[in-house]
Amino acid sequence: MEDETKIVEENVTEPGSGKETEKKENQYEKYCQMCRRPESVAGKMIQMPNEFCICNDCLQKTFDSINGNQFPYMEMLTLDPSMFRMGGEFMKMPKVKKKPKPAEKEKEAGEDVPALDLKNLKAPHKIKAELDEYVIGQDHAKKVISVAVYNHYKRVADKSNTIELEKSNMLMLGPTGCGKTYLVKTLARLLNVPLAITDATTLTEAGYIGDDVESVLSKLLAAADNDVERAEHGIIFIDEIDKIAKKRNTNSRDVSGESVQQGLLKLLEGSEVEVPVGATNKNAMVPMTTINTKDILFICGGAFPELEKVIKKRLNKTAMIGFGSELKDKYDDDAMLLSKVTVEDLREYGMIPEFLGRLPVIFSLQGLGKEQLIQVLKEPKNAILKQYEHLLSLDEVKLIFDEDALEAIAERALAKDTGARALRAILEEIMLDIMYEIPKDDSIGKVTITGDYVRGCGGPVIEMRG
Repeated sequence: MEDETKIVEENVTEPGSGKETEKKENQYEKYCQMCRRPESVAGKMIQMPNEFCICNDCLQKTFDSINGNQFPYMEMLTLDPSMFRMGGEFMKMPKVKKKPKPAEKEKEAGEDVPALDLKNLKAPHKIKAELDEYVIGQDHAKKVISVAVYNHYKRVADKSNTIELEKSNMLMLGPTGCGKTYLVKTLARLLNVPLAITDATTLTEAGYIGDDVESVLSKLLAAADNDVERAEHGIIFIDEIDKIAKKRNTNSRDVSGESVQQGLLKLLEGSEVEVPVGATNKNAMVPMTTINTKDILFICGGAFPELEKVIKKRLNKTAMIGFGSELKDKYDDDAMLLSKVTVEDLREYGMIPEFLGRLPVIFSLQGLGKEQLIQVLKEPKNAILKQYEHLLSLDEVKLIFDEDALEAIAERALAKDTGARALRAILEEIMLDIMYEIPKDDSIGKVTITGDYVRGCGGPVIEMRG
């Protein structure tokens, strides 16, 4: 680092002359009082009051630290040059035009979100056809959700006001890994509407630790880029809805069960709710806005474990001894048992009748069998096997799974009993060594995964290039 001072060439002056003071001033050059760099390194100094000198870089860093590096309200180049003096003369600084924010650009360009129109709405059969490209099986569920969504947006687009149409909120039931969340995500992407996915386990009664029920609207508003009008035509998917069922045999206050169901009633029905912008909890420092929920489609989903026992209990009431009686174990191996659910079964499970009354469309999804798991592996547009094939194609290696390997993967997934979620975990385990070893050798051109390799009693078939 250079010295703080740098002695310059001395001027020859006679003692007693008036130039002794000028000689002493020119003997040392100015330096920045913050970074301690001399003028020859940092450039011209800015002369502040009380003979305080500062360089351009340190002054700009000071402004940036004040602004928090986020929303700059002050930049050195935009300040009035008369505030500073450089070398005895006023600074000449150009004026800088700030870049407009992305939201301002869209407004300037006049790019508005197209309004809902009856002519532009997709028919239910077209919605189901597009869902078929991504979701395997669940034909009944896809048919129900396509009709419900089509009717909902017809209701939103209808401006005649001759007959008031009610909302068609939905409740979907199904075991884990059967495609509940994925179905809603795909639906929102196809319809190009804002979607908020929230978890009911985080919701508590107002005044307790956790999220209030209004937080689901805050997430929808954030998904719509804080556009209230667009958010009022969106979709909210509340997952794990079975976790807010009424607790049985408890003497403590149920702040995350029945109370949350009661808090959700006004949102499902349709009302104007004050929502914090950019936060999930209300406080004095967060701005508020009002959202009307009458045109927001609510979809609730849950696995509802042990609901089959409630259904069996109802169905086995007719079981008796004698000719023509039904066996008590008749429904033990029924794969379609969940489709026989009724509102009475859900009330017995712990859902309050007021909550169920605001979810008129109730349907179930079935667990995936072996053949459907094999289809999930290879048929959808973004199938898991296609993802791995693309990853290895970037290394110029061809990946092939034979039919025996697909069956072995599906059998292992069925044993885990977590639906389609198990497929990803199994493939990550199978492909670990292959993804690690392939980049080492550029001569490998083709890899075939066999059933023996999946079962752990063999290896993959590797072919070299050429």
